[in-house]
Amino acid sequence: MATLHIGFDDTDSPRGGCTTYIAALLVEKLEKLGAEFKDYPNLVRLNPNVPWKTRGNGALCLRITYTENMIDSIFETVADTVEENSDLSFKDTDPGIVFFQGAEIPKEIKAFAKRTIQGVVTFEEAVRLIKRFKAEALGFATGYGIVGALAAIGETLEDDHTCEVIAYRKPENRGTQRQIDPETIREMNQKTTPQTFNNVDPETKRILITPRGPDPILYGVRGETAEAVIQAHKLIRTLEPVERWVVFRTNHGTDAHLRKVKKLSEISSYQPVIAKGTVASMPQLVPRRHRIFSIKDETCSVDCAAYEPTGALRKIASQLIVGDFVEVYGGVRPSSMEHPLTVNLEKLQILKLAPKLTFHNPKCPKCGKRTSSLGKRQGFRCPKCSFQSLNLRKVAVEEERGIVEGLYITPPRSQRHLTKPFNRYGKEKKGRPERMLPFWHCPQPIPLLR
Repeated sequence: MATLHIGFDDTDSPRGGCTTYIAALLVEKLEKLGAEFKDYPNLVRLNPNVPWKTRGNGALCLRITYTENMIDSIFETVADTVEENSDLSFKDTDPGIVFFQGAEIPKEIKAFAKRTIQGVVTFEEAVRLIKRFKAEALGFATGYGIVGALAAIGETLEDDHTCEVIAYRKPENRGTQRQIDPETIREMNQKTTPQTFNNVDPETKRILITPRGPDPILYGVRGETAEAVIQAHKLIRTLEPVERWVVFRTNHGTDAHLRKVKKLSEISSYQPVIAKGTVASMPQLVPRRHRIFSIKDETCSVDCAAYEPTGALRKIASQLIVGDFVEVYGGVRPSSMEHPLTVNLEKLQILKLAPKLTFHNPKCPKCGKRTSSLGKRQGFRCPKCSFQSLNLRKVAVEEERGIVEGLYITPPRSQRHLTKPFNRYGKEKKGRPERMLPFWHCPQPIPLLR
């Protein structure tokens, strides 16, 4: 049996479609052809800050074993399924497919994947690697989706990873309001947390597992293991039929996109970063209730923004003062005529709080009453006993800050797919699961056309 890695990306549009749904269809079709899966379908979220990203910026990889007599049928099935289920009439939908044969992924392709998740890569880089390692690629429209397709192949999720079960709607129900019993979602959240995460926003109580757009997803539950998300799936009561469900292994909730920089001068546009600096300006309230402040180090200063949807994080940012030493996490917005280069905050770690001092008039040395200032260089006078002196000085009093050192994260409702939530800290994992559970189900299997 030989090994084949099938990567694909950029099939959807704001009008609908979903690359994970194409993966769900292919799982069924490839098994019918006789292929065996080496891993759960891999859902790899790429850099969420690049302006040309797809809606969720998720690329897919299916890793299978097959016999040589299957290869033509596999290639044809994948190509036809991607073409038939992509929104090719939308101008910015540019699907791409990459086939790579071999048990081991070259380190160069793995490095390309990491750069695609943490930074910016080019179409030409992907093409060079595809040619160098004798992979095969197929593109529709501009074919730019082969960049994400190759990255999905290269990201083997050997470091920290999570799982997500996604349930899909029947075609006739898509575009209508999703019908799920919300109380069962809240009960599922209570029973499965912390093995699942980001089901319900704790601040607003809003349910987060159901998307709002016209795509075919009914809901998706994220968790630590396939066992956890399948258990959660079984606890949810839907009021419309589920066409199929699939478990994906993914980099959701891992902070895989964030890259530490040693100096603020290393920060560049579109790259998600972790950077340390000293608060250099007091947070300012700008229109739409956003907070902007700057941090500096020995190389330069950079603006940081906590937007209104970040909830409690914005409130914490508003209480920073000049001199606080912090670590910021977030994507970098390029400079423009309106604003400088800015880190859009996903997280904020307060490493050291500066003392906040308030200066008071001194007390009268004779009667203890608080004195009054007589003006610049004229000293102080006691309003009770009339004592007056040029030698008295204002007294510095350290105020309570109201915040403490520690890590602050945006609430789940505004977290990106890749942002690691609080309850994932300490649960990081390495390597693939030792065993695979049955990971998909379709009550009415689709016929395989030959």
